[in-house]
Amino acid sequence: METKRWTVQIYLSEHGDDTFAKAVLTTRDGHLAGAGHARRNPVDPSVPEIGDELATARALADLADKLLVITSRDIAQVAPPAERNSLW
Repeated sequence: METKRWTVQIYLSEHGDDTFAKAVLTTRDGHLAGAGHARRNPVDPSVPEIGDELATARALADLADKLLVITSRDIAQVAPPAERNSLW
């Protein structure tokens, strides 16, 4: 049985009250990236970890959405026409 390893790296940057995250999935076939953003409300206390968490969650959600689109396209290419309608 072959074990595959896919890794996700998260890159965070802060600019004032804005936090930006990039989630990069690396497989043996290449890379796929998702982006996320969080903005602190000026009336809220400054807690950088919350911005990191929210921006990362959004980047991972974006990455997951992109991966599902790719998967749907791949399925459409290999599934017989009669089965394509029942897959989703």
